[in-house]
Amino acid sequence: MSRQIIRTDKAPKAIGPYSQAVRAGDTVYLSGQIPLDPATGELVAGDITVQTQRVFENLRAVCEAAGGSLSKLVRVGIYLTDLGNFAAVNAVMAEFCKEPYPARSTVEVSGLPRGAEVEIDAVLVLD
Repeated sequence: MSRQIIRTDKAPKAIGPYSQAVRAGDTVYLSGQIPLDPATGELVAGDITVQTQRVFENLRAVCEAAGGSLSKLVRVGIYLTDLGNFAAVNAVMAEFCKEPYPARSTVEVSGLPRGAEVEIDAVLVLD
C-alpha cells in the first residue's frame, strides 16, 4: 500500500517532525491540530470556543486537501487541558460535524504544545 503525504497552506505547518496528514489507501490519518492561525503560525486569541473553532477549521482544510470533508471523519481524538471545557467543545463540534457523528474519545492532559487548551486529531475515510 502506498502512502501519500497531505499538505495544505490553509492549515498550519507542522511544528515538529510530522506531516499534517498521511493517506494510506482510502484512509487518511490527520495529525493533531491546535488552534494555530495558518497565516501567522501563532495561537489564536480567545476562549475555548474560539480555539476549538480554529482547530476544526484547520482540520476541515486538511480534510479538503485530502479530497474529503469533515462529514467523512470516522474517529476524532480530543485532548483538553481542562475537562471543564467539555460542554463548550461539544457545542463547537456539533457546529462542524453532523450526524452520523464519528467515534470519539476525549482525554484531559496536563499540557499541550504552545500552551493550547485543545488539540484534536482524526481519521478520515474517503469513498
